Amino acid sequence: MTIRLARICRHPIKGHGREDLGSVVLSAGACLPWDRHWAVAHEAAKLGDGGWVPCANFARGAKVPALMAITSVLEDQSGTVTLRHPDLGALTFRPDDPADLPAFLSWIAPLAPADRAQPAQIVSAGRGMTDSDFPSVSVLSLRSLADLSARMGQDLSADRWRGNLWLDGAAPWAEWDWIGRTLRIGQAELRIEERITRCRATSASPETGRVDADTLGGLDAAFGHQDFGLYAVVTRGGTIATGDTVTLT
Repeated sequence: MTIRLARICRHPIKGHGREDLGSVVLSAGACLPWDRHWAVAHEAAKLGDGGWVPCANFARGAKVPALMAITSVLEDQSGTVTLRHPDLGALTFRPDDPADLPAFLSWIAPLAPADRAQPAQIVSAGRGMTDSDFPSVSVLSLRSLADLSARMGQDLSADRWRGNLWLDGAAPWAEWDWIGRTLRIGQAELRIEERITRCRATSASPETGRVDADTLGGLDAAFGHQDFGLYAVVTRGGTIATGDTVTLT
């Protein structure tokens, strides 16, 4: 059975938007370029020395489901991001420019529940701020998603899972046997490290930002856990593109 790379997705600001790419150049030991390059720290965040910190310090869909409906477009050369939300319209700004922070905070304010710590600043680190404590690229299966959708009787969008690389062609849930193996995609190689345990962000619709699916309950009922997708580490850099054949070693 032929496995192919069906989709590449990045999330320039953690928890605040997603965009599809046709191709990307991966680097060994690094996250997907610009993925989770920035994150929105809330007013109770403990950021330490400015390096990687756990996701609890950031505004994210698990606590603010409405964030899940944001889409984004990053202009790589200028570092300018355009965010869109069905209830807020569009905002174009530069996350690295302190002068643009008030406009972003004003734009995002209507989505932040009043009883939670409010967004306060945009931060970056020397690596992508993924939920793993090591620089990772997430790998997910479209056929596993289709199987979960059928089990739940509900069409689940891939955007719920905020993945980087979506594969098509492998048998549903075959990826559970890939831990420790290497994926060859285009010019790059990635070693599969561990499963991704999911949070409540996946329960919100990426179209509306409203909770409409018990994804965690569906996983637990079917498999006795709440895992979906895999974390991988890039061991050899190179260009990958949608449509590339994927091989396992």
